[in-house]
Amino acid sequence: MSGADVVAIGGGHGLAVTLRAVQPWASHVTAVVSTADDGGSTGRLRESWDVPALGDVRRCLAALADPADVWTRVLERRFDAGELAGHSVGNLVLLALLEELGDLQSACDAVARGFRIDRRRARVVPITDDAIVLHGRLQDGTDITGQVAVAESTGVAEVWVEPSATAASRLAIEAIGRASLVVLGPGSLYTSVLAATVVGELRKALHETLARTAYVANLRADQAEAKGYDVAAHVEALRHHGIEPDVVLVDPSGPHLGVLDVPNVRVPLATEGGVLHDPVRLGEALRSLLL
Repeated sequence: MSGADVVAIGGGHGLAVTLRAVQPWASHVTAVVSTADDGGSTGRLRESWDVPALGDVRRCLAALADPADVWTRVLERRFDAGELAGHSVGNLVLLALLEELGDLQSACDAVARGFRIDRRRARVVPITDDAIVLHGRLQDGTDITGQVAVAESTGVAEVWVEPSATAASRLAIEAIGRASLVVLGPGSLYTSVLAATVVGELRKALHETLARTAYVANLRADQAEAKGYDVAAHVEALRHHGIEPDVVLVDPSGPHLGVLDVPNVRVPLATEGGVLHDPVRLGEALRSLLL
């Protein structure tokens, strides 16, 4: 099916793979990106500036830009010495543009124009311009604060963001409303997928959309936040947070399905090495959901 309007939601490397997967055939793709990260370069910048997380936004912009362009490589270039060690050029550019223009969405759009990402075909949309913090509660009732802390914990029961009154991007809500397909994942369950979807009225938009909602299962079992989860447990965690996928894409070599009561498509999605999702295979599988 050509002419599909796709919304991909999440963060980290997984969302970037999904963008590369759907970009060749989608008429328009909207990347709805989590902005709750507090680790690495992003976390260091957030300690000094009261800003939303920049790193996942940068990855999405790079995924949609021309990989052969030297400026795309520069966007992802990371310094390895001195005071800037660990910082990526793209994070610093986004921070400078955010301060100049006043909000992260405007900064994203400015970078996209500079990298010739046609807004008629693709747009990167931070889930919020607010400086949110991810919170979690463990199964024993212990509360934890920060995305890194959640990622490193086992027995996570639920997550939310604060300030609790944070509104989701209007652009994200509108994109979900007109979408043909909404893609959740791949990526860390609590700190990528749910870190984006628990913001504001995004869950309400997902509930009301007429689009098919697909959850892309991870290739390997998680070692911390979702340790011991089979695919069915991932789906139950989504439901616990008010999100109901219509279909799940699963690589046959991935984690066990468990007692999965959602339609699923088992198809090879991994690269030949089996470590990462292959954009071509993932793109074909997602496109088949619209046929």
